[in-house]
Amino acid sequence: MPKRKVLIVGAGAFGTSIASVLANNFDEVILKVRSEDVYRSLKDNGENSVYLPGMKLPPQIVPALEWEEVDQLDNNEFELIVSGLPTTGISDFFKTHKQRFESYLTRGIPFVSLSKGIDSDSLDLSDDLFYELFPNHKEMFMFLSGPSFAKEIMQAQITLVTLAGRSKKHLEKVSKMLECPYFKALPSYDVKGVLLGGALKNILAIAGGIIEGLGFNHNTRAAMITRGIAEMNRYGKVFNARPETFYGLSGMGDLILTTTGDLSRNKRFGLEIAKGRKPEEIINSQRTVVEGYKTAKAAHLLSVKYDIRANIFNGLYEVLYEEKLPIEVIQKIMRTPSKFE
Repeated sequence: MPKRKVLIVGAGAFGTSIASVLANNFDEVILKVRSEDVYRSLKDNGENSVYLPGMKLPPQIVPALEWEEVDQLDNNEFELIVSGLPTTGISDFFKTHKQRFESYLTRGIPFVSLSKGIDSDSLDLSDDLFYELFPNHKEMFMFLSGPSFAKEIMQAQITLVTLAGRSKKHLEKVSKMLECPYFKALPSYDVKGVLLGGALKNILAIAGGIIEGLGFNHNTRAAMITRGIAEMNRYGKVFNARPETFYGLSGMGDLILTTTGDLSRNKRFGLEIAKGRKPEEIINSQRTVVEGYKTAKAAHLLSVKYDIRANIFNGLYEVLYEEKLPIEVIQKIMRTPSKFE
């Protein structure tokens, strides 16, 4: 019997955690890594000590540092491709390896992206980035988002996410591939809504970290979450997203998690900003990606381009990119005249 195999590109915390989920249903989960230290840790110790230290991985996960290793393991048996790359890395990476991934898609292998962001140069969401590169295979692409800390997935905490795409057949097929006793991916056709929720909540998570770092508590956080979702919906109208998506797993669910949970990278980034540290200093001191930082710039540019009323998103842009003091921005927002919704 041929082995059931899946390829995951990108061995960050979330990509690694999704590899552990897929190990429930596949004989081999090939984890394509870029860094020698991550590769050695996976190979020698069975864990990703860089991004998820101390958490043992299932034996079905097989690391590969070079593409030659991937090809040796393939044998035309891959049933799924997963990209764990951040949004900012999509265009360069998949342009470089376009022929390879074109061949996978031509073989009928569905593709899942885990990225949560907006490209700050093109202002595109990740679906547009992939569709532009692979215009003949749009039906093959799906996008996963929802309230899901990588560490808790590794601990087999019950986790529900949304899987958005254009093809009913592929959504049903891949949802079953991802399903296990503690993980479930609910299918949706609202690609834009799911991607916007996943991207914009990272910005609000930074804001949540800042207000907590400044000493504000539950009332302030609840106000920020509620008004934040209202602003997310305004972005959604521009992209013809469904309003109800922002009140689901990839919207409100993910937003509540990242603004209240202590495992959020974006929230921790906000806590450091509240201490007076510069964004570049924080980012340069760590290897993990803070998606919300660059997405904040993209959200601001979108609000200008489409005249979106977004006081919270634009206020955070002023803090991160114009060196405004957070407390002054908060005070300015509070002085904004009240409007009927």
